[in-house]
Amino acid sequence: MTQAAPKIITINEFIKQYGDNERYELIDAELIDMEPTGPHEQVIAFIGRKLNVVIDQQYPDYFIPHRCLIQLLGVDTAFRPDVVVLDSNNLSNEPLWQKEPVITLGSTIKFVVEVVSTNWQNDYARKVEDYAMLGVVEYWIVDYLGIGGREYIGKQKQPTITICTLNQDEYQRQLYRNEDTLISTTFPNLRLTAKQVFESAK
Repeated sequence: MTQAAPKIITINEFIKQYGDNERYELIDAELIDMEPTGPHEQVIAFIGRKLNVVIDQQYPDYFIPHRCLIQLLGVDTAFRPDVVVLDSNNLSNEPLWQKEPVITLGSTIKFVVEVVSTNWQNDYARKVEDYAMLGVVEYWIVDYLGIGGREYIGKQKQPTITICTLNQDEYQRQLYRNEDTLISTTFPNLRLTAKQVFESAK
């Protein structure tokens, strides 16, 4: 059986053809099907709702866009994060924003969440490097199925949230499970446990 070759396209072609299609993102010119499921979307909605409460109360300049691509300049890569918090004060510096919901500057991005699906390697490895390079201060990897590699969540696989906090140019990772209270440097008043997030998928 011959496996089909991955579809290779440029970043401009991707934005034109798939910019409004939330199922796909682009990594090194390869079209990636994010394979969303119903429970995956439930987790995204739950986290977004909890964040919006805190944002509405304390961070009037922050917002969560319905659609957004994060384009890495100089390469054919555009991530479509499950949840991203942007600073509206920096949008005037974004060269593409007025025409497309595309972010290119790490300074605009305050917080990113990726909910793990079958292509978990991208969330745990590739995106960790690229979000750190962009200067994204806080990055959550929400593995509600516990399917990540053992080197990331341990041999006893179980649902895990990894919070990556930027320290200079590298992320420090902290794992949260069960009743652990999630600790966010961006939103210190967020009151949420790992279990609450995982139960939102049921």
